[in-house]
Amino acid sequence: MVTIRTRTGSFLSRKIVAVKGGVRDAVHGLGWEGYATEYNLGPQRPASVARHQNVIVKERKMGERILITGAAGFIGAHVCQSFLAEGYDVIGVDNFDPFYDRSIKDAALAELRTYESFTFVETDIREADSLAGLLADVRAVVHLAARAGVRPSIEKPVLYFSINTGGTVSLLEACRKAGVRRFIFGSSSSVYGDNTPVPFSEDVPSIEPISPYAASKRAAELECSVYAHLHGFRVAALRFFTVYGPRQRPDLAIQKFTQLIQRGQPVPQYGDGSAERDFTWVEDIVHGVGGAVKWTEDSKPAFEIFNLGESQTVRLDRLIQLIGEALGVEPQIQQLPPMPGDVRRTCADITKSRRVLGYDPRVTIEEGISRFVRWHEQSRESRGQSTVTR
Repeated sequence: MVTIRTRTGSFLSRKIVAVKGGVRDAVHGLGWEGYATEYNLGPQRPASVARHQNVIVKERKMGERILITGAAGFIGAHVCQSFLAEGYDVIGVDNFDPFYDRSIKDAALAELRTYESFTFVETDIREADSLAGLLADVRAVVHLAARAGVRPSIEKPVLYFSINTGGTVSLLEACRKAGVRRFIFGSSSSVYGDNTPVPFSEDVPSIEPISPYAASKRAAELECSVYAHLHGFRVAALRFFTVYGPRQRPDLAIQKFTQLIQRGQPVPQYGDGSAERDFTWVEDIVHGVGGAVKWTEDSKPAFEIFNLGESQTVRLDRLIQLIGEALGVEPQIQQLPPMPGDVRRTCADITKSRRVLGYDPRVTIEEGISRFVRWHEQSRESRGQSTVTR
């Protein structure tokens, strides 16, 4: 048996969770009860018990409801927090993929759970049955769940296509059946490959990804385009450019380099340091996602791609130098051969995003690195770890 517990003092008009073969016949039709109630919802398939036992359905007066996948991840948690602060009802979905330490996601979720308007469901986007019951009364879906990482995708291409491409079409199909037509997809600048003229423009006719990760994201974009054409979806595909900021994944360059420099350990520099990236502060990305959600309010079916970047490039060796300066430490460099699958340069043309979404990135790399290092040191101190010796 599975128990879903509601909280006091508000209103819910329809069911939130109904998973075929799992959580069934979920809560619906509640009035102003003013007391905590437990509902036994019947048997659940054994493989899903751990995921669904902790689902909490909260009774409250509903605002506009959106569903965000990848809600416990780096970008997803920031996006959730922004929409919750704006008064949205948010259903967050995440499967706690073991790509990195779950405790990082748990910490992000702890903050989100302080909002009464947040409901979290642990499930996999490839499980169509578990998605179907989550979409009742949802106005828009922000799809940020993905298997991330260019280099790991070379080792596990089947897994990347299963999650990033198969998972996306599973979610699109669930939306189609539920009548949800507003869809925001988190894509990647990696889809541009190595032969696209700089700055990268969304209307480039030929895109040649050079890694399984990039190819899986491009394939998912094409799936979104098909659903806009066939089923009347309004889709914004957002190509993120090297996002960084607080709670960044531990495998990403800025987080990894900061930790190594702080410990006095060598920083691996693949290539001669001339590779360039368009680094984008996470709060700027969040504002772009917000603009995309508003853009989907128009009922006209459409599929549009938008770049979300800073539109400024930073060399790898300059990035390492900036982190060292913020820490007050001279970095030690371990020079290594270039990695397969890595593009030489990324740079976003954000003209379209500025015009259509009102996107306006404001945090420069210098300011962003300073903010990130401050957050990193405060985070270490709060965990009782020593900071760098200057």
